[in-house]
Amino acid sequence: MPSNSPPASRIARLMLQDFRTYASLDLAVSRPLVALVGENGAGKTNVLEAISLFMPGRGLRRAELAEMARNGGPGSFAVSLTLDTPYGEHRLGTGIEQPGEGVRSSRTCRIDGASVSSPTVFAEFLRLVWLTPDLDALFRGPAGDRRRFLDRFVLAVDAEHGARVNALERALRSRNRILEESPDNRSWLDAIEREVAELGIAVAAARRETVARLAALILETREEASAFPFATLSLDGEIDHLVTTLPAVDAEDRYRAILRESRPRDRAAGRTLIGPQATDLLVRHGPKDIPANTASTGEQKALLIGLVLAHARLVGRMSGLAPFVLLDEIAAHLDPRRRTALFDALESLGGQVWMTGADPSLFAELQGRADLLHVTAGHIEPSNPA
Repeated sequence: MPSNSPPASRIARLMLQDFRTYASLDLAVSRPLVALVGENGAGKTNVLEAISLFMPGRGLRRAELAEMARNGGPGSFAVSLTLDTPYGEHRLGTGIEQPGEGVRSSRTCRIDGASVSSPTVFAEFLRLVWLTPDLDALFRGPAGDRRRFLDRFVLAVDAEHGARVNALERALRSRNRILEESPDNRSWLDAIEREVAELGIAVAAARRETVARLAALILETREEASAFPFATLSLDGEIDHLVTTLPAVDAEDRYRAILRESRPRDRAAGRTLIGPQATDLLVRHGPKDIPANTASTGEQKALLIGLVLAHARLVGRMSGLAPFVLLDEIAAHLDPRRRTALFDALESLGGQVWMTGADPSLFAELQGRADLLHVTAGHIEPSNPA
Protein backbone atom coordinates (compact mmCIF):
# COMPACT_ATOMS: atom_id res chain seq x y z
CA MET A 1 0.00 0.00 0.00
CA PRO A 2 1.42 3.43 -0.85
CA SER A 3 2.81 5.29 2.15
CA ASN A 4 0.55 8.26 1.51
CA SER A 5 -2.63 6.17 1.55
CA PRO A 6 -5.10 6.76 4.38
CA PRO A 7 -5.47 4.07 7.05
CA ALA A 8 -7.17 0.97 5.67
CA SER A 9 -9.81 -1.20 7.33
CA ARG A 10 -10.88 -4.66 6.27
CA ILE A 11 -14.15 -6.51 6.49
CA ALA A 12 -12.95 -9.67 8.21
CA ARG A 13 -16.37 -11.28 8.58
CA LEU A 14 -19.74 -10.72 6.92
CA MET A 15 -22.91 -12.29 8.32
CA LEU A 16 -26.33 -12.31 6.65
CA GLN A 17 -29.63 -13.53 8.05
CA ASP A 18 -32.70 -13.84 5.81
CA PHE A 19 -31.21 -11.37 3.33
CA ARG A 20 -32.24 -11.81 -0.32
CA THR A 21 -31.24 -15.38 -1.32
CA TYR A 22 -29.33 -16.06 1.90
CA ALA A 23 -31.13 -17.78 4.77
CA SER A 24 -27.86 -17.59 6.69
CA LEU A 25 -24.30 -16.71 5.72
CA ASP A 26 -21.14 -16.44 7.81
CA LEU A 27 -18.28 -15.42 5.50
CA ALA A 28 -14.71 -14.80 6.61
CA VAL A 29 -12.21 -13.05 4.32
CA SER A 30 -8.63 -11.95 4.85
CA ARG A 31 -7.29 -10.17 1.77
CA PRO A 32 -7.67 -6.63 0.40
CA LEU A 33 -9.15 -8.01 -2.85
CA VAL A 34 -12.22 -10.25 -2.77
CA ALA A 35 -13.66 -11.81 -5.94
CA LEU A 36 -17.08 -13.49 -5.89
CA VAL A 37 -17.54 -15.83 -8.86
CA GLY A 38 -20.68 -17.70 -9.85
CA GLU A 39 -23.46 -18.06 -12.36
CA ASN A 40 -25.92 -15.25 -12.96
CA GLY A 41 -28.58 -15.30 -10.25
CA ALA A 42 -26.38 -17.12 -7.74
CA GLY A 43 -26.40 -14.19 -5.31
CA LYS A 44 -23.11 -12.39 -5.95
CA THR A 45 -24.64 -8.92 -6.22
CA ASN A 46 -26.69 -9.57 -3.08
CA VAL A 47 -23.44 -9.65 -1.10
CA LEU A 48 -22.37 -6.27 -2.49
CA GLU A 49 -25.82 -4.86 -1.78
CA ALA A 50 -25.61 -6.02 1.82
CA ILE A 51 -22.30 -4.19 2.30
CA SER A 52 -23.68 -1.09 0.56
CA LEU A 53 -26.29 -0.72 3.32
CA PHE A 54 -23.56 0.67 5.58
CA MET A 55 -23.85 3.97 3.74
CA PRO A 56 -26.82 6.36 4.00
CA GLY A 57 -29.48 5.56 1.44
CA ARG A 58 -31.04 2.41 0.07
CA GLY A 59 -27.97 0.60 -1.19
CA LEU A 60 -26.59 0.00 -4.65
CA ARG A 61 -29.91 -1.27 -6.07
CA ARG A 62 -31.91 1.62 -4.54
CA ALA A 63 -34.46 -0.95 -3.38
CA GLU A 64 -36.97 -0.64 -0.57
CA LEU A 65 -35.75 -2.33 2.59
CA ALA A 66 -38.71 -4.71 2.70
CA GLU A 67 -37.70 -6.03 -0.74
CA MET A 68 -34.39 -7.23 0.70
CA ALA A 69 -35.99 -9.69 3.12
CA ARG A 70 -35.71 -13.29 1.94
CA ASN A 71 -38.72 -14.74 0.16
CA GLY A 72 -40.26 -17.29 2.50
CA GLY A 73 -38.52 -15.75 5.49
CA PRO A 74 -40.03 -13.97 8.49
CA GLY A 75 -40.05 -10.55 6.78
CA SER A 76 -37.03 -9.30 8.72
CA PHE A 77 -33.33 -9.42 7.83
CA ALA A 78 -29.99 -8.66 9.42
CA VAL A 79 -26.61 -7.76 7.99
CA SER A 80 -23.56 -7.47 10.20
CA LEU A 81 -19.87 -7.13 9.59
CA THR A 82 -16.72 -7.21 11.64
CA LEU A 83 -14.28 -4.46 10.75
CA ASP A 84 -10.57 -4.82 11.43
CA THR A 85 -9.28 -1.25 11.65
CA PRO A 86 -5.88 0.23 12.55
CA TYR A 87 -7.48 1.22 15.85
CA GLY A 88 -9.14 -2.05 16.79
CA GLU A 89 -12.08 -4.26 15.88
CA HIS A 90 -15.65 -2.99 15.50
CA ARG A 91 -18.95 -4.71 14.77
CA LEU A 92 -21.53 -2.92 12.62
CA GLY A 93 -25.05 -4.14 12.00
CA THR A 94 -28.21 -3.10 10.22
CA GLY A 95 -31.51 -4.61 9.14
CA ILE A 96 -35.24 -4.50 9.72
CA GLU A 97 -37.18 -6.09 12.54
CA GLN A 98 -40.10 -8.41 11.91
CA PRO A 99 -43.06 -6.06 11.35
CA GLY A 100 -46.10 -6.39 13.60
CA GLU A 101 -49.66 -6.44 12.32
CA GLY A 102 -50.46 -3.05 10.82
CA VAL A 103 -46.99 -1.75 11.76
CA ARG A 104 -44.45 -0.80 9.13
CA SER A 105 -41.04 -2.37 9.60
CA SER A 106 -38.31 0.03 10.68
CA ARG A 107 -34.57 -0.04 10.14
CA THR A 108 -32.16 -0.72 12.97
CA CYS A 109 -28.50 0.30 13.06
CA ARG A 110 -25.94 -0.81 15.65
CA ILE A 111 -22.28 -0.23 16.34
CA ASP A 112 -20.57 -2.60 18.76
CA GLY A 113 -23.97 -3.71 20.00
CA ALA A 114 -25.28 -0.22 20.77
CA SER A 115 -28.13 1.29 18.75
CA VAL A 116 -27.35 4.40 16.71
CA SER A 117 -29.75 6.89 15.17
CA SER A 118 -29.16 6.26 11.46
CA PRO A 119 -26.76 4.79 8.88
CA THR A 120 -25.08 8.20 8.73
CA VAL A 121 -23.13 7.24 11.86
CA PHE A 122 -21.46 4.38 9.99
CA ALA A 123 -19.46 7.03 8.10
CA GLU A 124 -17.22 7.34 11.15
CA PHE A 125 -15.96 3.81 10.43
CA LEU A 126 -16.16 3.21 6.68
CA ARG A 127 -16.78 4.89 3.35
CA LEU A 128 -18.11 3.16 0.25
CA VAL A 129 -17.70 3.61 -3.49
CA TRP A 130 -19.37 1.34 -6.04
CA LEU A 131 -19.93 0.70 -9.72
CA THR A 132 -22.70 -1.49 -11.16
CA PRO A 133 -23.57 -2.52 -14.74
CA ASP A 134 -26.64 -0.27 -14.84
CA LEU A 135 -24.26 2.70 -14.86
CA ASP A 136 -22.71 1.65 -18.18
CA ALA A 137 -25.21 3.89 -20.00
CA LEU A 138 -24.69 6.81 -17.61
CA PHE A 139 -23.30 9.23 -20.18
CA ARG A 140 -26.03 8.47 -22.72
CA GLY A 141 -28.93 8.38 -20.28
CA PRO A 142 -31.11 11.11 -18.75
CA ALA A 143 -29.73 13.89 -16.56
CA GLY A 144 -31.51 12.41 -13.53
CA ASP A 145 -29.22 9.37 -13.62
CA ARG A 146 -26.14 11.57 -13.60
CA ARG A 147 -27.55 13.65 -10.71
CA ARG A 148 -28.03 10.52 -8.61
CA PHE A 149 -24.51 9.41 -9.55
CA LEU A 150 -23.19 12.84 -8.54
CA ASP A 151 -25.10 12.84 -5.25
CA ARG A 152 -23.63 9.46 -4.36
CA PHE A 153 -20.18 10.95 -5.00
CA VAL A 154 -21.00 13.81 -2.63
CA LEU A 155 -22.51 11.46 -0.05
CA ALA A 156 -19.29 9.44 0.16
CA VAL A 157 -17.43 12.53 1.42
CA ASP A 158 -20.33 14.33 3.15
CA ALA A 159 -22.59 11.94 5.07
CA GLU A 160 -25.21 14.66 5.63
CA HIS A 161 -25.75 15.32 1.92
CA GLY A 162 -28.43 12.67 1.55
CA ALA A 163 -30.53 14.23 4.29
CA ARG A 164 -30.31 17.63 2.59
CA VAL A 165 -31.32 16.19 -0.79
CA ASN A 166 -34.28 14.37 0.77
CA ALA A 167 -35.38 17.50 2.61
CA LEU A 168 -35.17 19.51 -0.62
CA GLU A 169 -37.32 16.94 -2.44
CA ARG A 170 -39.96 17.14 0.32
CA ALA A 171 -39.94 20.95 0.21
CA LEU A 172 -40.33 20.95 -3.57
CA ARG A 173 -43.28 18.55 -3.33
CA SER A 174 -44.90 20.86 -0.76
CA ARG A 175 -44.41 23.89 -3.02
CA ASN A 176 -45.89 22.04 -5.99
CA ARG A 177 -48.91 21.03 -3.91
CA ILE A 178 -49.50 24.59 -2.67
CA LEU A 179 -49.22 25.94 -6.21
CA GLU A 180 -51.85 23.46 -7.33
CA GLU A 181 -54.26 23.76 -4.41
CA SER A 182 -53.73 27.29 -2.99
CA PRO A 183 -51.84 29.39 -5.55
CA ASP A 184 -53.02 32.67 -4.01
CA ASN A 185 -51.70 31.84 -0.53
CA ARG A 186 -48.62 34.01 -0.74
CA SER A 187 -47.56 33.57 2.89
CA TRP A 188 -47.42 29.78 2.51
CA LEU A 189 -45.53 30.07 -0.74
CA ASP A 190 -43.09 32.61 0.69
CA ALA A 191 -42.37 30.30 3.62
CA ILE A 192 -41.86 27.14 1.57
CA GLU A 193 -39.78 28.98 -1.03
CA ARG A 194 -37.48 30.26 1.69
CA GLU A 195 -36.93 26.65 2.75
CA VAL A 196 -36.45 25.50 -0.86
CA ALA A 197 -33.89 28.25 -1.45
CA GLU A 198 -31.87 27.47 1.69
CA LEU A 199 -31.80 23.76 0.98
CA GLY A 200 -31.30 24.20 -2.75
CA ILE A 201 -28.25 26.41 -2.38
CA ALA A 202 -26.78 24.06 0.24
CA VAL A 203 -27.22 21.06 -2.07
CA ALA A 204 -25.81 22.92 -5.07
CA ALA A 205 -22.84 24.18 -3.06
CA ALA A 206 -21.99 20.67 -1.82
CA ARG A 207 -22.14 19.33 -5.36
CA ARG A 208 -19.99 22.15 -6.67
CA GLU A 209 -17.34 21.66 -3.98
CA THR A 210 -17.12 17.91 -4.60
CA VAL A 211 -16.89 18.34 -8.38
CA ALA A 212 -14.21 21.02 -7.99
CA ARG A 213 -12.16 18.82 -5.66
CA LEU A 214 -12.56 15.79 -7.90
CA ALA A 215 -11.63 17.75 -11.02
CA ALA A 216 -8.52 19.08 -9.27
CA LEU A 217 -7.48 15.59 -8.17
CA ILE A 218 -7.99 14.23 -11.68
CA LEU A 219 -5.85 17.04 -13.10
CA GLU A 220 -3.17 16.37 -10.50
CA THR A 221 -2.98 12.60 -11.05
CA ARG A 222 -3.90 12.16 -14.71
CA GLU A 223 -1.77 10.06 -17.01
CA GLU A 224 -2.22 10.51 -20.74
CA ALA A 225 -1.33 6.86 -21.45
CA SER A 226 -3.56 5.38 -18.73
CA ALA A 227 -5.85 2.47 -19.60
CA PHE A 228 -8.61 4.55 -18.01
CA PRO A 229 -8.77 8.03 -19.58
CA PHE A 230 -9.21 11.04 -17.37
CA ALA A 231 -12.47 12.97 -17.37
CA THR A 232 -13.17 16.68 -17.26
CA LEU A 233 -16.24 17.65 -15.25
CA SER A 234 -18.64 20.57 -14.97
CA LEU A 235 -22.15 21.27 -13.70
CA ASP A 236 -24.90 22.65 -15.89
CA GLY A 237 -27.81 24.45 -14.26
CA GLU A 238 -29.04 27.91 -13.34
CA ILE A 239 -28.60 27.34 -9.61
CA ASP A 240 -25.12 25.93 -10.16
CA HIS A 241 -24.26 29.22 -11.86
CA LEU A 242 -25.60 31.13 -8.84
CA VAL A 243 -23.42 29.31 -6.30
CA THR A 244 -20.41 29.82 -8.58
CA THR A 245 -20.86 33.58 -8.94
CA LEU A 246 -22.54 34.72 -5.69
CA PRO A 247 -22.03 34.37 -1.93
CA ALA A 248 -24.44 31.84 -0.38
CA VAL A 249 -26.74 34.46 1.17
CA ASP A 250 -27.04 36.39 -2.10
CA ALA A 251 -27.58 33.15 -4.02
CA GLU A 252 -30.46 32.23 -1.68
CA ASP A 253 -32.05 35.66 -2.18
CA ARG A 254 -31.77 35.35 -5.96
CA TYR A 255 -33.18 31.82 -5.96
CA ARG A 256 -36.16 32.95 -3.86
CA ALA A 257 -36.80 35.70 -6.40
CA ILE A 258 -36.62 33.15 -9.24
CA LEU A 259 -39.11 30.90 -7.46
CA ARG A 260 -41.50 33.79 -6.85
CA GLU A 261 -41.30 34.94 -10.47
CA SER A 262 -41.79 31.37 -11.75
CA ARG A 263 -44.98 30.55 -9.84
CA PRO A 264 -47.38 30.80 -12.83
CA ARG A 265 -45.13 28.78 -15.10
CA ASP A 266 -44.38 26.16 -12.45
CA ARG A 267 -48.07 25.81 -11.63
CA ALA A 268 -48.85 25.21 -15.28
CA ALA A 269 -46.04 22.66 -15.53
CA GLY A 270 -47.05 20.92 -12.30
CA ARG A 271 -43.47 21.04 -11.01
CA THR A 272 -40.67 23.41 -10.10
CA LEU A 273 -38.65 23.94 -13.26
CA ILE A 274 -35.57 25.74 -11.92
CA GLY A 275 -33.45 24.35 -9.12
CA PRO A 276 -30.83 21.75 -8.18
CA GLN A 277 -33.32 19.07 -9.26
CA ALA A 278 -32.57 20.17 -12.85
CA THR A 279 -28.76 20.07 -12.61
CA ASP A 280 -26.79 17.94 -15.06
CA LEU A 281 -23.26 16.60 -14.61
CA LEU A 282 -21.34 17.18 -17.85
CA VAL A 283 -18.48 14.77 -18.49
CA ARG A 284 -15.91 14.93 -21.29
CA HIS A 285 -13.34 12.39 -22.43
CA GLY A 286 -10.20 14.30 -21.40
CA PRO A 287 -7.54 13.00 -23.82
CA LYS A 288 -9.86 13.36 -26.84
CA ASP A 289 -11.70 16.44 -25.52
CA ILE A 290 -15.07 15.12 -26.68
CA PRO A 291 -18.38 14.75 -24.81
CA ALA A 292 -18.47 11.41 -23.01
CA ASN A 293 -21.72 10.44 -24.70
CA THR A 294 -20.06 10.59 -28.13
CA ALA A 295 -17.21 8.26 -27.18
CA SER A 296 -17.35 4.57 -28.11
CA THR A 297 -18.97 2.09 -25.74
CA GLY A 298 -15.57 0.76 -24.68
CA GLU A 299 -14.22 4.27 -24.15
CA GLN A 300 -17.25 5.18 -22.03
CA LYS A 301 -16.73 2.11 -19.82
CA ALA A 302 -13.04 2.93 -19.36
CA LEU A 303 -13.87 6.59 -18.68
CA LEU A 304 -16.45 5.59 -16.05
CA ILE A 305 -13.99 3.29 -14.31
CA GLY A 306 -11.37 6.04 -14.31
CA LEU A 307 -13.89 8.42 -12.77
CA VAL A 308 -14.80 5.96 -10.01
CA LEU A 309 -11.13 5.28 -9.26
CA ALA A 310 -10.51 9.02 -8.97
CA HIS A 311 -13.52 9.36 -6.70
CA ALA A 312 -12.19 6.58 -4.45
CA ARG A 313 -8.90 8.48 -4.13
CA LEU A 314 -10.79 11.66 -3.29
CA VAL A 315 -12.85 9.88 -0.62
CA GLY A 316 -9.68 8.61 1.00
CA ARG A 317 -8.07 12.04 0.89
CA MET A 318 -11.08 13.91 2.29
CA SER A 319 -12.33 11.41 4.87
CA GLY A 320 -9.03 10.01 6.06
CA LEU A 321 -10.45 6.51 5.49
CA ALA A 322 -9.39 4.27 2.60
CA PRO A 323 -12.78 3.49 1.00
CA PHE A 324 -14.32 0.11 0.42
CA VAL A 325 -14.94 -0.38 -3.30
CA LEU A 326 -17.78 -2.55 -4.62
CA LEU A 327 -17.57 -3.51 -8.30
CA ASP A 328 -20.34 -5.61 -9.83
CA GLU A 329 -19.45 -7.52 -13.03
CA ILE A 330 -16.54 -5.17 -13.46
CA ALA A 331 -14.15 -7.23 -15.60
CA ALA A 332 -16.55 -8.83 -18.06
CA HIS A 333 -16.05 -6.39 -20.94
CA LEU A 334 -12.44 -5.36 -20.36
CA ASP A 335 -9.60 -6.55 -22.56
CA PRO A 336 -6.67 -8.25 -20.77
CA ARG A 337 -4.55 -5.07 -20.71
CA ARG A 338 -7.28 -3.02 -19.06
CA ARG A 339 -8.16 -5.86 -16.69
CA THR A 340 -4.57 -6.05 -15.43
CA ALA A 341 -4.42 -2.25 -15.15
CA LEU A 342 -7.67 -2.26 -13.17
CA PHE A 343 -6.46 -4.84 -10.64
CA ASP A 344 -3.21 -2.91 -10.16
CA ALA A 345 -5.11 0.37 -9.69
CA LEU A 346 -7.47 -1.22 -7.18
CA GLU A 347 -4.58 -2.53 -5.10
CA SER A 348 -3.01 0.93 -5.09
CA LEU A 349 -6.13 2.46 -3.49
CA GLY A 350 -5.29 0.81 -0.19
CA GLY A 351 -8.87 -0.12 0.74
CA GLN A 352 -10.66 -3.43 0.48
CA VAL A 353 -12.27 -4.19 -2.88
CA TRP A 354 -15.17 -6.59 -3.47
CA MET A 355 -15.74 -7.70 -7.08
CA THR A 356 -18.15 -10.06 -8.82
CA GLY A 357 -18.01 -11.96 -12.09
CA ALA A 358 -19.52 -14.97 -13.80
CA ASP A 359 -16.32 -16.23 -15.46
CA PRO A 360 -13.56 -17.51 -13.13
CA SER A 361 -10.91 -16.89 -15.81
CA LEU A 362 -11.42 -13.13 -15.44
CA PHE A 363 -9.81 -13.31 -12.00
CA ALA A 364 -7.20 -16.00 -12.71
CA GLU A 365 -4.32 -13.55 -12.41
CA LEU A 366 -5.44 -12.70 -8.86
CA GLN A 367 -4.62 -16.20 -7.59
CA GLY A 368 -2.59 -15.65 -4.42
CA ARG A 369 -3.48 -11.92 -4.38
CA ALA A 370 -7.20 -12.14 -3.58
CA ASP A 371 -9.80 -14.18 -1.74
CA LEU A 372 -11.42 -16.04 -4.66
CA LEU A 373 -14.87 -17.27 -3.65
CA HIS A 374 -17.37 -19.49 -5.48
CA VAL A 375 -21.01 -18.49 -5.10
CA THR A 376 -23.95 -20.83 -5.55
CA ALA A 377 -27.56 -20.27 -4.48
CA GLY A 378 -27.35 -19.25 -0.84
CA HIS A 379 -23.78 -20.52 -0.32
CA ILE A 380 -20.23 -19.17 -0.66
CA GLU A 381 -17.05 -21.21 -0.38
CA PRO A 382 -13.39 -20.75 -1.41
CA SER A 383 -12.68 -21.50 -5.06
CA ASN A 384 -10.32 -24.33 -5.90
CA PRO A 385 -6.91 -23.10 -7.00
CA ALA A 386 -6.68 -22.56 -10.78
